[in-house]
Amino acid sequence: MRFRHPHIIWALQAILILVPTGAFGGEAALDRTDPKLVRPARPATFYKVQAGIDGEIFPVFANYAALLSQEQRTFGTVSVTITNSGKENLRQRVAVSVVGWSDEEIQLSDVAPGAQHTLNFAPSFLPRFYKNREITAATVHVTFSDLSGTRKLDEITLPVRLRSGEDIYWGGGFKYAQFIASWVTPHDEMIERVLAEAKAYTPDRRLPGYENWKSAAEQEQETLSEARAIYNAVKKMGLSYVKSSATLGGNKSMSERVRMPRVTLNRNSGNCIDAAVLYASLFENLGMEPSVVIVPGHAYVGVRVSQGASQFLFIDAALTGRSSFQVAVSSASAGLTRQPGSATTKVLIEEARAAGIYPMP
Repeated sequence: MRFRHPHIIWALQAILILVPTGAFGGEAALDRTDPKLVRPARPATFYKVQAGIDGEIFPVFANYAALLSQEQRTFGTVSVTITNSGKENLRQRVAVSVVGWSDEEIQLSDVAPGAQHTLNFAPSFLPRFYKNREITAATVHVTFSDLSGTRKLDEITLPVRLRSGEDIYWGGGFKYAQFIASWVTPHDEMIERVLAEAKAYTPDRRLPGYENWKSAAEQEQETLSEARAIYNAVKKMGLSYVKSSATLGGNKSMSERVRMPRVTLNRNSGNCIDAAVLYASLFENLGMEPSVVIVPGHAYVGVRVSQGASQFLFIDAALTGRSSFQVAVSSASAGLTRQPGSATTKVLIEEARAAGIYPMP
């Protein structure tokens, strides 16, 4: 399945606070704004602040936006819209931070008379944001000043909720499934350790990836051998199935907890999607091309059998703790055969990387 570019996520951002009376007549946000918070910023100047999805900031989206330049962004962790109803150009310095959780990002705004300008902010978050494992309260702070930053014109604070670093927002129909690539962490130290163990399960004690000097048939045979070795190494380490996918916050039907591979390996516990991103990390480390395939109620991992091939070797990684490699391969094949194409969501990690979706810190 092909995905629309992740930039479309901007449409999900919820309008949260501080829309002055009459400033954006007819917008649904006016009905949700606390009348006690409604106020004009300056004469003929009005601000609208947006943050996250329904006021919840997901680390995966914040990380993606922060890796883009300001010019590339079509959504932000925080978006600020300035409306100039005056008769002169409005030039301002706008600074945004999530207090105690991020650095401060600064942008300059020049709004013509009668015009409106939206700035998309994606401040870089501190490591603890990505290590946070539970929903928590935070405050967005927005400051408006003159261009030099010496004279404050106004400021806004907005309460938000930070989602766990393990929470993914899938969206309706798995619209944002491509972001699962952020859970694929090929250079994590724990991934390196697994591969160091896995090479002992190959005939020549090597895990060379595809090796482009080999024929397609030889590469396919090597892929099968390496996948089997990786599976047996992970099995020997004691991985077993534990669901543990529940998460807290809004949009529960569209969000889920997904363990990072290092967490799965440290605890030897994981469900189908946890195991899928773990195996995808191992394959990507070797320069191979993994995929994560999502079907109703389950997930599989795949790896392209040779360079440029259309065929993938699929594995039901959730069976690692209780079945052989061949059973896991057969289970994936049977499971995918039962599903119509419309019910299958395939994330090619290589395509996600090309779209700018990289591993989370």
